[in-house]
Amino acid sequence: MDAIFVNADAATLSPIGLFLQADWVVKGVMLGLLFASIWTWAIIVGFGLKLRRTARESERLEQDFWKADDIDRFHEAHAKSELPSAQVLSAGVLEWRRSTGGRTIDREGTRARLSTAMGTAIAAEIDRLSGRLNVLATVGSVAPFVGLFGTVWGIMRAFTSIAAEKNSSIAVVAPGIAEALFATAIGLFAAIPAVIAYNRFSHGLDRLEARLGRFADRFHTTLSRELEQDA
Repeated sequence: MDAIFVNADAATLSPIGLFLQADWVVKGVMLGLLFASIWTWAIIVGFGLKLRRTARESERLEQDFWKADDIDRFHEAHAKSELPSAQVLSAGVLEWRRSTGGRTIDREGTRARLSTAMGTAIAAEIDRLSGRLNVLATVGSVAPFVGLFGTVWGIMRAFTSIAAEKNSSIAVVAPGIAEALFATAIGLFAAIPAVIAYNRFSHGLDRLEARLGRFADRFHTTLSRELEQDA
């Protein structure tokens, strides 16, 4: 007989049991946090693969560029590429053509415009890649507080049960306290991966931005030499 009660209590305090016995407020908190966790992991996997692929392919494009003999031909071959390096290259080439297409060339002005054009392209590419990181930042900062709200609500419900049954035994308060703590656990389960992934991806984007900056600087130097040769 005692074993039956123990098994029943264990089933009641299982994750599924805690969810089923929770009221609609705590259930809403749990479902919202579970959805946020699934969304977070989808972004982590998708963005992680995308960032790794983008960094690898951009590095390969830069290596091929420095081996190319004709900048214009290389640019035309990669004009439709969405890689960040290709966009920086395109911004530099297009500005070069506009600045040197006239009869007179303002060399210092051309250098300044080239730097601005490629710097703007780098910033635009980083902004485009980091568009979904705000979701991770939001989940990482908000999920613990949403879980805490579920915890507070569950504890209030536990004390209400004590008042209603006029019994403060552990059997009365355990379900409410357990579901309250379960809401906190789900909040942390959603927030911790989001914070770790956000920091990791931010570091990866910083490295990509630095590499694009170095590529732009080397390309700017190459075009500057062309200006000096045309002097």
